[in-house]
Amino acid sequence: MTASGGTDQPELKRAIGTKLLLLFIIGDVLGTGIYALTGQVAGRVGGAVWIPFLVAFAVAMVTAASYLELVTKYPRAAGAALYTHKAFGIHLVTFMVAFTVMCSGITSASTASRAFSSNVLTVFGVEAPAPLVVTLVALLFMVLVALVNLRGVGESVKANVVLTLIELSGLLIVLGVGAWAILGGQGDLSRATTIDLADGQTPFAAVTAATALAFFALVGFEDSVNMAEETHDPVRTFPKVMFTALGIAMVLYLLVGVISVTLVPLDELSEGDQPLLQVVSAGAPGFPLEVFALVTVFAVANTALLNMLMASRLIYGMSREGVLPRFLGRVLRGRRTPWTAVLFSTSLSLVLISVVSAVAAADPESSVVANLGGTTSLLLLAVFAVVHICVLVLRRDAVEHKHFRAPTFLPWLGAAVCLYLVTPLTDRDPIQYEIAGALLALGLVLWFFTHLHRRRSTGTGAGTGTGTGTGRG
Repeated sequence: MTASGGTDQPELKRAIGTKLLLLFIIGDVLGTGIYALTGQVAGRVGGAVWIPFLVAFAVAMVTAASYLELVTKYPRAAGAALYTHKAFGIHLVTFMVAFTVMCSGITSASTASRAFSSNVLTVFGVEAPAPLVVTLVALLFMVLVALVNLRGVGESVKANVVLTLIELSGLLIVLGVGAWAILGGQGDLSRATTIDLADGQTPFAAVTAATALAFFALVGFEDSVNMAEETHDPVRTFPKVMFTALGIAMVLYLLVGVISVTLVPLDELSEGDQPLLQVVSAGAPGFPLEVFALVTVFAVANTALLNMLMASRLIYGMSREGVLPRFLGRVLRGRRTPWTAVLFSTSLSLVLISVVSAVAAADPESSVVANLGGTTSLLLLAVFAVVHICVLVLRRDAVEHKHFRAPTFLPWLGAAVCLYLVTPLTDRDPIQYEIAGALLALGLVLWFFTHLHRRRSTGTGAGTGTGTGTGRG
C-alpha cells in the first residue's frame, strides 16, 4: 500500500474501533484540566463553578459539530490544518494553524509532564525535590512517551485505555466521597449558587473569565480527528462517539465541580495546586491520600501521551499535504508509525520543558498551570474560530460519500463565540497573550525558512502543494 500523497510510504494502520475511540476522546478530555483547574475556575467565578463549565461545554459541542462535518467529509489525518488548507489554499495560513495546534498539544503535554514529575516524586516520599530533579524526571517521562508512541498506535491507544480507566476511577472516588460526605451533613451546598465578583466586575464578566479557563478542561476532543486514518469507518464512527464522549465528560465535570465547592472552602480550593486531593481529604479524612495522588499521576500521564500522539499525527498529515517538509512524513515500516514526526514533536517538548522550568525558577509565584492552560485554550479557541469558518467555505466543495452536516447557524454561532473568548474582554491574564504571541512569532520564523527551502527546491514561489489537489494555490 502506498500513501495517497504519491510516495512509497506505507499507510497508517487502522487499529481504532468505536470503543477505543470513545476512550481516546474521554481520556483526552479528562486529565490535567479537571484534576488541576477546578480550584482556579472557582477563584474566578466563586462557588457556581458549574456555570462556566456548562457554558464551556456548549461551546465545545458547537465546535464538535463543525469538526464532525469536516472529519467525516475529509477522513484524513491533520485536522484543522488540513481543513484550512482545503478552504483557503494559503500556505502561510495553513502553516500557522498547524503550528498553533501543534504548540497547544506540546505545551499541554509538557505541562502534564511537569505535573507528573512532581506527583511521582511526592508519591515516593521525596520532600521538596530540587527543581533540577523535577525537570530531569519530566524529560525522562517524555522520552518514555515517545517510545510508547513509536511502538505503535495500537499500543498507544491501549495504554490510553488503562490510563483512562484510572482517570475515571479517580473521579468516581471524588463522586463517591462527595456523595457520602454531603449526605452525612458535611459541607455547604449553598456555596454552589454563589458568584463572587471582584470590585467593579459584572456577573457576565466573571462567568466569561472563568469560562475562558474552564474551556481548557474540555479541549482534547479535537485531537481525535487527527486519528481519522487509523480509525475503522471514521465517517460513521466519529459523530456518535464524539457527542457521547463529551456528554460523559460534562456530567462528570458538573458533579465534581459542585462537590468540590461544597466540601472545600473557596479560598482554600482556589489556592491549592491539587483541588481534588483537597476534596477527598475533606470528605474522607481517613482515605489513603497516597492512592489518590497516584491516580493523579496517571491522569496527567494520559494527557501527555494523547497530546503527543496528536501532535505527531498532525505533523505527519501536514507533511503528506506538502505544508511541512516531506521527511516529517516518513513511516516506520515495521511498526507503521510516523517516526520522524514523533522524534520532531518530542524534541520540541524537551526544549519547552526546559524553558518552562527556567521561567518557573525565575518567578516561583506564577501559576504555571493556569497560565499555560489559559494560553492553550486561547490558541485553540482561535483555531476553532477558523474551523467554523472553514465549514462554511467548504460547503461548496461537494464529496461523493455521505457525511455529517451541522446546522448552518452553528458554525456562525461558534465562530462568533470563539472569537469573543479570544479577546481581552474575557479578562485574561496578559501573560497568556505574551506566551501565545511568542509562540506565533516562532511559527512565523519557521514558516519563513520552510518557504525559503521550498522555493529553492522547486524553483517557484508557490508553496501550497498538496497531494489532494483541492487547495487553491
